[in-house]
Amino acid sequence: MEALKKQASKLREQVARQQQAVLKQFGGYGAYDNVFTDEAEIQQHQRLEKLFTSTRAAKHFQRDIVRGVEGYIVTGFKQVETGTKLSEDSKKYGAENTCTSGSTLSKAAMCISKAWFQMEKERKEMLSSLGQVAESLRAMVMGAPLEDARHLAQRYDRIRQEAEAQAVEVSKRQMRARESPGNSDIYSKLEGAESKLRELKSNMGRLGKEAVVAMASVEADQQRTTLEKLITVVKCERAYHQKVLQILEQLEKEMVSERQRVEGAPLPVMLNSAAPPPPYEEINGMHDSPTISQPIKTMEYFLAEVIQSFQAESDVELDLSVGDFLVVRKLSSNGWAEGECRGKAGWFPSDFIERREHVLASKVAHVF
Repeated sequence: MEALKKQASKLREQVARQQQAVLKQFGGYGAYDNVFTDEAEIQQHQRLEKLFTSTRAAKHFQRDIVRGVEGYIVTGFKQVETGTKLSEDSKKYGAENTCTSGSTLSKAAMCISKAWFQMEKERKEMLSSLGQVAESLRAMVMGAPLEDARHLAQRYDRIRQEAEAQAVEVSKRQMRARESPGNSDIYSKLEGAESKLRELKSNMGRLGKEAVVAMASVEADQQRTTLEKLITVVKCERAYHQKVLQILEQLEKEMVSERQRVEGAPLPVMLNSAAPPPPYEEINGMHDSPTISQPIKTMEYFLAEVIQSFQAESDVELDLSVGDFLVVRKLSSNGWAEGECRGKAGWFPSDFIERREHVLASKVAHVF
């Protein structure tokens, strides 16, 4: 629609100039042939057209930014909802896990839950800031300064069209006056037409200057404000990703540390590559031979914590879970130990435990 209006205006101007050229050739009309050929007025008109086009394009761009940011915000809050749900699920697993082979995955789940909660919190803050950007640009798109400036430009365009038509009318009356000299009625109408043309030209010049000033001010404000808001968007995104990167780096550090702790723990003793636990006769001092190949060390009882899970493969062995506490009563030279945990006694690899000098009473209670 705007393109059609612009094209129509140019066509009207061309027609008016052609009419003036014809009338000047065949009758002439004095000084009014320069009404629309004045260089200053032409430059003012061209600048106003450029300003009108520029502000319209900026307005459409601002509207596109608002729509894009609003769509991004809607999608972002859906991601917040998904991330929060994952955080809650991870926390639930970490708190309720009863895995017998260790708590490594539980710890990882709790770390992920905490990190995801922090990341979604940062995302919500970023989306809130982007919402303020969209609101500011929307207010500018619908604001009074732009509409007032465009209204001035449209009034100028209408007066210019009237002046074009009036200039043609003056030219016609001048030609009639030349054809009928001494006709007072024709001269009277000619003077009235010329007076109206001067008035229109004066109003057109004044209104054109006002429209140019107003449109130029709006254009500058559009350029400055839109750039500032885009910079704000970039800063919000950058700050969000920096914080998320810090959270993820901390999460990775915690998870890698836990994995290294697990991988660095003593490997379980394989039954096909290590000696089995001492036989019943050896444990109780009943030997068929006076020579004992793997003596049992006599020692005082001590408390120990399980650092590597162990699954019993025979009735004389004892199941262990990471974090359990037990009483160690015997140590064999072949890498096995005997003790009691949770009311059960049996053998287990001695490398799977670590001696503890100080243990909470609540932990000792679970031993027996």
